[in-house]
Amino acid sequence: MKPANSVLSSYGMTVFEVMSRLANEHGSINLGQGFPEGTGPADVRAAAQDALENGWNQYPPMMGLPELRQAVAAHNRRFYGIEVDWASETMVTSGATEALAASLLGLIEPGDEVVLIEPLYDCYLPMVRRGGGVPKLVRVEPPHWTLPREALAEAFSERTKLILLNSPMNPAAKVFDRDELTFIADLVKKHDAYAVCDDAYEHIRFDGREHVPLMTLPGMRERCVRIGSAGKTFSVTGWKVGYVTACPALLQPISRCHQFLVFTTAPNLQAAVAYGLAKDDAYFDALSGELEAKRDRIGEGLAAVGFEVLDCQGTYFISCDFRPLGFNGDDVDFCKHITVEAGVTGVPVSAFYQDDPPRHFARFSFCKPDAMLDEAVARLKAHFG
Repeated sequence: MKPANSVLSSYGMTVFEVMSRLANEHGSINLGQGFPEGTGPADVRAAAQDALENGWNQYPPMMGLPELRQAVAAHNRRFYGIEVDWASETMVTSGATEALAASLLGLIEPGDEVVLIEPLYDCYLPMVRRGGGVPKLVRVEPPHWTLPREALAEAFSERTKLILLNSPMNPAAKVFDRDELTFIADLVKKHDAYAVCDDAYEHIRFDGREHVPLMTLPGMRERCVRIGSAGKTFSVTGWKVGYVTACPALLQPISRCHQFLVFTTAPNLQAAVAYGLAKDDAYFDALSGELEAKRDRIGEGLAAVGFEVLDCQGTYFISCDFRPLGFNGDDVDFCKHITVEAGVTGVPVSAFYQDDPPRHFARFSFCKPDAMLDEAVARLKAHFG
């Protein structure tokens, strides 16, 4: 038999699926996978239901419903002062992951170098490699997640096509500040490159931190692809509605790729997201405020168990050093151990690195009901004494 594609067939099951299956097998509280337990805002869900019953249920336009594309443009202007022509600079995708795939496959030529900052969300590297890109890896590391500027500068060359940037960053929970972003932008401009910006968690950042889209920095408007996620913004991760903002020269090849991946996205969900993006500031403030409170709740609980809890600046995730607990093993062993023996599931942070990863950190998701977080902490306390 002839072999399948050598890039994608070389990857095993994702760490999320492995740990989720183990959690199901042992009746564990699953804090490994990042999805909220709730149903999302009632009015946004009602808008989806109304559009399903009374709206258009055939193919919507390939680029997305005009009302959602207009809402994306208005969202860029409202929150970041970015002026966008909705008709030529926005596109709707089937989730941020499809937006990433279309962006990478649409922009990378075989042999192009792509700069990536570890720890990586698991789909980045397979997508880059399948597109023929040559990954150039730079890492931020726990506990401080400091940007290694010298190493990052060395990763860029005349062969660099783009950098893939995730802020707020999963799984590091790092929000890149304006000074770090300026350094990155200067490298992009110096090497005549682009930036694909995964801004899925743009509205989930804590302690008064601001999200600064790389696109807003001088000279970056024409070099950036900005990706948003309705799943994260409205806590409906199963909807898989994403949106892309880019100048026409970049959006054109991305849209050509998109049309051959999924072509379009459920129209009733698009209509609901258009409604949601126009919600008042109180909604967006409450989203980050409620999750910040959950971060504090589980962080205090994990510290009481004995973990060294790392700074969490945004996203759904908090990482901990488990060495103070005296566990004899690496992070994979630890996450399996607490799943089976304590009834709580996390994810090993080493899974997000390629070579020689840190091996004594576990990541937990806190976008769960308070009672679930409290029970998880209680189980860990009982197990570790």
